[in-house]
Amino acid sequence: MFTRRYLTRLAAAAAVAASFGFPSIASAETPIKFTLDWKFEGPAAGFLLALDKGYFKEEGLDVTIDTGNGSVEAIPRVATGTYQMGFGDINSVIKFLDEDPSQKVKAVMMIYERPTFAVVGRKTLGVTEDPKSLEGKKLGAPPPDGAFAQWKAFKQVAGIDDSKITIESIGFPVREPMLAQGDVDAVFGFAFSVILNLKAQGIADDDIATILMAENGLNLYGNAVMVNTDFAAENPEAVKGFLKALAKGFADAVADPEEGVAAVLKRNETLNPDIELERLSMANAMNIKTPNVSENGFGGVDMERLGASIETLKLSMGLKGEIKAEQVFDASYLPPKEERMLP
Repeated sequence: MFTRRYLTRLAAAAAVAASFGFPSIASAETPIKFTLDWKFEGPAAGFLLALDKGYFKEEGLDVTIDTGNGSVEAIPRVATGTYQMGFGDINSVIKFLDEDPSQKVKAVMMIYERPTFAVVGRKTLGVTEDPKSLEGKKLGAPPPDGAFAQWKAFKQVAGIDDSKITIESIGFPVREPMLAQGDVDAVFGFAFSVILNLKAQGIADDDIATILMAENGLNLYGNAVMVNTDFAAENPEAVKGFLKALAKGFADAVADPEEGVAAVLKRNETLNPDIELERLSMANAMNIKTPNVSENGFGGVDMERLGASIETLKLSMGLKGEIKAEQVFDASYLPPKEERMLP
């Protein structure tokens, strides 16, 4: 049984430790399990740099980062609390909440200010950068893919006649090999993933035709950081610290992509560093450091634009309810704008 004298000594020791900056039980790091949307590839550099350079630890966080199986699958991982935070498609978050507004997930930081959604084909198979070139073609679509989820809206805004288009359901691992072999004429996916994976399959640059949905009438946001809302309510400072650290990590990945790729290669030595550097550079230019982000800072959203995107998703995803932008994105955890400017 502890004596009063023992407890007094323990308290005194803790006070001395605190005065010298030693960690105490009270200052233990908050654990956060974070799920990515996909594998450890170039675009994940910002997350990994925040971890490797100690930015999370500086905020009192013990963060672990796991790979994912698609930008849609990450959402239920967070909503159920299996992961406290994660990275996924905000449009699919909207769909998820539209189906059940009580789900415990919300977006708190925008990463891909412009979505990476694309249809990528081969010119030798008759596909060009004109969306109408897809008419009469066979398209490969992984069912959980965020780009494929927007097909219904995209074909309307782009004026595509899909009456003679064949959609074949395929898995992620065979997507690029099937296109490389000519088994399909084009595939749905994130532009920087499909293009670089095709090149790794031996397809020449000048044979790749990329149709970016964002450049052909689909004004949506892309992938965002999500949080389990119960966790956020109980640990608001941890969420704020996480986003502050992440802003630093992404700023570093933009300033020094080679350093970012090195962080990725630590997790997967089988990757080609040149391909991952190109993949990260593409993501930085197309999706992360956009003109809007350069002006307004990284991580935030225009709530009016987000609201307009919900109207678009009523067509593409068949939303049934009246979900509002405020139910989807919470900017209150973001650091100040000056801490979110990318170099």
